[in-house]
Amino acid sequence: MSTRATAAMAVIFAAGLTATPIGTVRAAEEGSHVEGSGFSLFETESIHGFDETKVAKDPVCDPSIHPKITKVEPDVVKPGDRVVIKGENFGTKECLQSVSFSAPGGEKVTFKYVNESRIEATVPNIKSGMTFIHVVSGGGSAQSKGILVQAK
Repeated sequence: MSTRATAAMAVIFAAGLTATPIGTVRAAEEGSHVEGSGFSLFETESIHGFDETKVAKDPVCDPSIHPKITKVEPDVVKPGDRVVIKGENFGTKECLQSVSFSAPGGEKVTFKYVNESRIEATVPNIKSGMTFIHVVSGGGSAQSKGILVQAK
């Protein structure tokens, strides 16, 4: 490499270093929005430790154990009927989050946790036709095979 090329590269390199913007470091104000960091809550009150009796009673919802629906009885229903959802790994009562039907109708489903492998639910006022039942627990969600909802 020639001396002239080396000198030119040195000038370009030096110009690049001096032209590089140097950011200003600022401390965040208490309780302010910091770009790229979200909202800062410096004055949030401490939880002051923990209560062992509450921790011992908290449910342990294992996210690695996924629920599975094996059977829904009966498989031909009408709105207002009770169905029994059988399966496995529904978890504890505290870990069972919801039961829903896929058919349009949008009413909240009333359900009763019986045990880790059985749930009883009332068919909401939904459109007739095929529908699926969805169960959501601490370990995820499960979908049944299709069941037939007849007109009321």
